[in-house]
Amino acid sequence: MEEVRARKGVSIVFFTLRAIVLATLVLSFLRGNYENVFLCLLTLLLFLVPAFINRRLNIQLPDTLEVIILCFIFAAEILGEISAYYIKYDFWDTMLHTMNGFLAAAIGFSLVDVLNRSPLFVAMVAFCFSMTIGVLWEFFEYFADNVLLLDMQKDTVIHSIRSVALDPTATNTVISIEGITDVVVNGQSLGLGGYLDIGLHDTMEDLLVNFIGAVVFCTFGFFYLKGRGKGKFVRRFVPTVRKASEGDVKGE
Repeated sequence: MEEVRARKGVSIVFFTLRAIVLATLVLSFLRGNYENVFLCLLTLLLFLVPAFINRRLNIQLPDTLEVIILCFIFAAEILGEISAYYIKYDFWDTMLHTMNGFLAAAIGFSLVDVLNRSPLFVAMVAFCFSMTIGVLWEFFEYFADNVLLLDMQKDTVIHSIRSVALDPTATNTVISIEGITDVVVNGQSLGLGGYLDIGLHDTMEDLLVNFIGAVVFCTFGFFYLKGRGKGKFVRRFVPTVRKASEGDVKGE
């Protein structure tokens, strides 16, 4: 109770949003929309993450950050998915991704102070660095395809699509089209034997294998640092600062 009184603003936001989610859960259940029921349960679970970090991990989240996190979860799951804001408002997804980038940067900034130079932190930084390089490369490919008119994000022939953009009711309902064998553009068959995906699969596959490589190396790196530098595998890949030799010093 003392914590609730001390953090009154956070508590009001938390209980208000939770009440709305619970009401949405009940209505969704009564209507037989069990997918929305699952989204509500997921939202309630995510609402507990900031409190878990505060109490179990002994990390104090600023009130402003915690309120924004709670509102972000609500905006993404309840408003975005259940209320179909992703369909009704074109800017909704972009706004949330921008906010996510801001929040992730704030959390990453704090990790330097919270975790300092622990093996886990070094492994996390290495993983994030690897993924960032992969994302930046995908940015470059997208730029090349749209500005330089190249095709670096290679297309993939697929035989089914699922999209809420095909939903005539605009209620965020997924419409599936299966068994696609041809695509006609301007009255002419492309003869592809399926639907032409414009680079999404290529991008996701690139990021996925980048993710796998980063996880594998960072796992080895974590145990390398945990063992105080024992082991030769990681040492073969990690650059180090070359110590100045006596001859180098004299040459200066």
